[in-house]
Amino acid sequence: MSYIVHPSAIVDEGAQIGEGSRVWHFVHVCSGARIGKGVSLGQNVFVGNRVSIGDNCKVQNNVSVYDNVTLEEGVFCGPSMVFTNVFNPRSLIERKSEYRDTLVKKGATLGANCTLVCGITIGEYAFVGAGAVINKSVPAYALMVGVPAKQIGWMSEFGEQLNLPLQGQAEATCQHTGARYILNGNVVTKQSA
Repeated sequence: MSYIVHPSAIVDEGAQIGEGSRVWHFVHVCSGARIGKGVSLGQNVFVGNRVSIGDNCKVQNNVSVYDNVTLEEGVFCGPSMVFTNVFNPRSLIERKSEYRDTLVKKGATLGANCTLVCGITIGEYAFVGAGAVINKSVPAYALMVGVPAKQIGWMSEFGEQLNLPLQGQAEATCQHTGARYILNGNVVTKQSA
């Protein structure tokens, strides 16, 4: 086996787990899950059947990644953060045919105890603060906090807040990497070297 599975974890037959991944205590990975290389699944993580987790993601303790959730490469899921897949759940009404897709794009951070309401996209390198409730799609590089979440700034790929207004025309440089970011309207892009 080219990945590590703790003896208390359950990995159902058919699950795909990439090289160098680590599956820790009391994790359950369902048979249809696709997990990339170098992924860490912390204690008490659940991964559903219709889930894709990209290379080098970190899913911290007590996170359930339900059906119809896709995590691209390098996504960080903080401890006890919450995914959903039904918009209006009722225990007495079967709604498995109504699952909505949630896509978390490359490099995004989902802070501890945040909640993502299903049917949205989190843009590349976006940063969702601890405890935030996300009920609509989030642009790339956006910094989101609060309940319901509001954008309060922009983040670099390194994970540092950029000195940019929320809208307009501006440029900023990441203090740690020297990378330049361009704001055009309400879209931030990283300047290629």
